[in-house]
Amino acid sequence: MRCPVPFPFRVSQDTMPKHSRKKQKISSEKVPLGATAVDLTDDALKDDEERRLESLLFGVPYVPRDPIEEGAGDDEEGHGDVTVTGGAGVFNNLLDSDLFFVDDGVGAPIADDDNDDSEQLAGSSDDENSHSAASSSSSSSSRPSSPSNSAPVPSIQKSRSAPAWTDPSDPLVSLSAPRLRKLRDAPSETSLPSRTYEARLRRQYERINPEPAWASKARLASKDKDSDADALEELLGETGGILEGKERERRGRVELKSGSVELERLRDANLEVQDKGCGEARVVCFHPSERVPVLCVGSADRRVRLFNIDGHTNPLLQTLHVPSLPLTSPSSVSFHPSGNSLLLTGPRPFFYTHDLQSGATTRHARGLWGTTFNSVTSSSASLKRGRNSKDGTGKGGEGGEGMELTAFSERGDVLAVAGRGGYVHLVDWASGAGQVVGSLKCGGGGGGVRALWWHRGQGGEGGREQLAVLSGDAEVYLWDVGERRCVRRWKDEGGFRGAGRAMAGKGGFLAVGSNTGFVNVYGADSFATGDLNMANPKPRKSIANLTTSISAIRFNHDAQLMAVASQEKKDAMRLIHTPTLTSFANWPTAGTPLGHVSAIDFSARSEYLAIGNTRGRVLLYHLKDYGTRV
Repeated sequence: MRCPVPFPFRVSQDTMPKHSRKKQKISSEKVPLGATAVDLTDDALKDDEERRLESLLFGVPYVPRDPIEEGAGDDEEGHGDVTVTGGAGVFNNLLDSDLFFVDDGVGAPIADDDNDDSEQLAGSSDDENSHSAASSSSSSSSRPSSPSNSAPVPSIQKSRSAPAWTDPSDPLVSLSAPRLRKLRDAPSETSLPSRTYEARLRRQYERINPEPAWASKARLASKDKDSDADALEELLGETGGILEGKERERRGRVELKSGSVELERLRDANLEVQDKGCGEARVVCFHPSERVPVLCVGSADRRVRLFNIDGHTNPLLQTLHVPSLPLTSPSSVSFHPSGNSLLLTGPRPFFYTHDLQSGATTRHARGLWGTTFNSVTSSSASLKRGRNSKDGTGKGGEGGEGMELTAFSERGDVLAVAGRGGYVHLVDWASGAGQVVGSLKCGGGGGGVRALWWHRGQGGEGGREQLAVLSGDAEVYLWDVGERRCVRRWKDEGGFRGAGRAMAGKGGFLAVGSNTGFVNVYGADSFATGDLNMANPKPRKSIANLTTSISAIRFNHDAQLMAVASQEKKDAMRLIHTPTLTSFANWPTAGTPLGHVSAIDFSARSEYLAIGNTRGRVLLYHLKDYGTRV
């Protein structure tokens, strides 16, 4: 019989009996050879929390592990000294923030002010924890450290003050995602503003995909270019003045070539209202300022509409309805040269003004003489026209003189109004009274006044303002408005009684259209002043592309283009290259839907050409040579 050999062992209270059929779990912890197994029943290894729990569960009397020594007094700072028994309880009374910290790579502050703030913050945190136990209250200067003193207690950094204002349109982007951690410049960054986030993404992209060599060379070449040398070379390569060159650069240097013109048809300017039965488009005029892309269209329904010309949708801005004033001529609606107001006139003794800034429309019912627009020539005209005529028309009707044909001076201080019997009335517009200050008499023929054109006399911008008047007898009168004196008078070549129809001038050119379809283009000698009996000027060329009466003539802003049209025949319009006085062959074509053209106008910088016809449509074309669309 084998005798059992006694083997000393100790069984803990919570050890459970082994199951015969289940495999016992073996701890994964590896104990070094010669190490002593931990005894779970040793009271010396239990901390105070475990002792309290054992007292509550098993009824064992609670005995603190680290009793405070009697007679322990307070130190100089008022904190109690703690005596610890046993080497394992050295770190029991330390806070977690003192035992562990995150090394973010940022050095502790060096300034003395930051250290003082950190000591104050550490002292305040100790005061908050002093109510739990008197033994656990200690300052950062009196806390015990480990026996090796290898882990210094880190100081608390000074916190940043909150921003005074946060932009709600600039949200913060969180960098908590693993794929965004590479965008951090410091481990403490948790979020970035949207602009900074975009810059970090761009920087990261450039790190992954570096700039190509050809792009780097191009950028370096552009940086090495000396702008001052180029400007000096450009200045020395011209003979004109410095200010004149800058003005040309601001406006753009455009030199049109003859033969063909580059146009692009756009959406009709008044397409938004074409289905409302507007009637014939009798007035088409652009705003005089190049910064205001507004087109004014006056139609036969006695409405004036303003459109915003953007080259795409051309939305309607405003509509003015004047039921008592029919719009009969291309000058019935005109912008003031300042661009602040509109003048509405017609065959009535009154007129309207519309303020574009305030939107107020004013009717001037008392006319230009303060009563009604009764001309000073009504009595003399009645004797010539007929005994029963009271208004100079021979029809026996009463009422004042109309204002169908008007023209503002270049500065806008004087308004010229064509009257009956060859009279032209001068209206003082600068004072705001709108009263007649003088009248000019152009011959005694019965043709009346057909066209008005203001221009500067000799001296350019410093010269005196002159008014050119075309009569129905194809005679041109040049008036010095300041002296109320006719300085020159000549007859259009090939003209006869009743032949004069239209006249326009710009940049050293003067064009006169007749009822036969001829357009005579004169040079600057045609409006040169001197002797009243000077010989009639010779036209540079007579344009005979049209065969019916001329109804409209327009020059563009630099006088390189001239548009002529006749309303009596369909598609009767031509675009003339004024330096060579030849028409463009590529436009208009047989398929251009011009219709019966009633009004024409160029925009302030000639980017657009608007053409109105009798069907109520306003065709819009873009001249590519004068820049991009607005």
